[in-house]
Amino acid sequence: MTRQLFGTDGVRGRANRGNMTPEVAFRLGSALTYQARSRVSHPPRVVIGKDTRVSGYVFEHALCAGICAMGGRVMLTGPLPTPAIAQLTHSMRAEAGIVISASHNPYYDNGLKVFGPDGFKLPDSSELELERLMQDDSLVEARPTGMKVGTAERIDSAWGRYVQFVKSTFPSDLTLDGLRIVVDAAHGAAYRVAPNVLTELGADVHAIGVRPNGKNINDDCGAVHPQNCENQVRRRKADVGIALDGDADRVILIDEKGQEVNGDAIIALCATRMLRSRTLRKRTVVTTVMSSIGLEHALTRERGKLMRVGVGDRYVVEAMRKHGLNFGGEQSGHLVFLDCQTTGDGMVAALQVLAILLREQRPLSELVAEVIEPVPQVLVNVELPERRPLEDMPRTREAMAAAEADLGNDGRVLVRWSGTEPKLRVMVEGPQARRIKRIAGQIADAAKGEVP
Repeated sequence: MTRQLFGTDGVRGRANRGNMTPEVAFRLGSALTYQARSRVSHPPRVVIGKDTRVSGYVFEHALCAGICAMGGRVMLTGPLPTPAIAQLTHSMRAEAGIVISASHNPYYDNGLKVFGPDGFKLPDSSELELERLMQDDSLVEARPTGMKVGTAERIDSAWGRYVQFVKSTFPSDLTLDGLRIVVDAAHGAAYRVAPNVLTELGADVHAIGVRPNGKNINDDCGAVHPQNCENQVRRRKADVGIALDGDADRVILIDEKGQEVNGDAIIALCATRMLRSRTLRKRTVVTTVMSSIGLEHALTRERGKLMRVGVGDRYVVEAMRKHGLNFGGEQSGHLVFLDCQTTGDGMVAALQVLAILLREQRPLSELVAEVIEPVPQVLVNVELPERRPLEDMPRTREAMAAAEADLGNDGRVLVRWSGTEPKLRVMVEGPQARRIKRIAGQIADAAKGEVP
């Protein structure tokens, strides 16, 4: 059996269509609770959080019904970042946590991410078992009756608990007093907690993207569209900008000049400091195949190592846990500091960089320019009518082979299907921007001609 529902980051799709329906959410809640009942003697506790999409109400109630129907106890947090649910699931001793979010996708999509009792995302094998249970109609007979039917309650203190947790990851001997910070919450799950964290630590905060209406999440704002944050940093002469995505598990920073600092640059900055302080385990950082050659060079100069895995922050975390490592991330802005948090956390990552700025008393632009040399990289997303295995796309593979021969040792080519959207992603990296743009276009055109 292969996974039909779960992709690289939970179940995701157009809300109320395909796999992303209330019926699927109900079955997921039931299967997860049934699974937990075999491990504990009390009613299984499940934390449910969500971002600010209008469809969140649909899936929140469907999940709640499925869990209660199987005798579980639901703890509802309302809108909170994905990493908050990971942390709360573990700290509140729950058997599972579920986040209703499609992360950086538009408002009309939604998704379901599941965390285990340890606060980590489920491995592939556990997701496969959940899918099997969701298709098992005999679970209907396992539903309890009478006083054994489940219950639900709202945890009004959840957002405050998470604010305190994030603040606890910032060095106790430092404050943000005197720093001017622009934070863009993407009208998403961190619209309340992000400004509070920064303000309580002493920063002079200008918050944007904090007026969610159910539709404007990620709409020309946040980590996916950091231009507004860049403009506000320049306009207000801020020291730094923090741009989060819709569920706040990733972050893009803006330096004092209004320039974007992506995940690779943040990884390079934090990893070099961890190498110098001897806190980076095995002198190794875990990242994905998308990260740039520039990051690899930055680590090599400090006698560090880079381990690459498949795209997806949970695969980064799995490799870190398997090899006993404590830092990793993605170019897109998922940064995982395993000594602090079990998953990508945009605010935790931002605070680690702010601590470096304060300790070294240097602007972000200067620190980044010193640590990493950008290598031109272009990413083209090709929306196609159907997903075909790359081995069944000979023209595309021929174009890829020609591109690799053209670049030689000076660059690299990566072509893969998105795990969350119906798109073929074409990434080309090399020494000349115009050249790699042309090469990426040739591969994209080959794919379009092959799957008309």
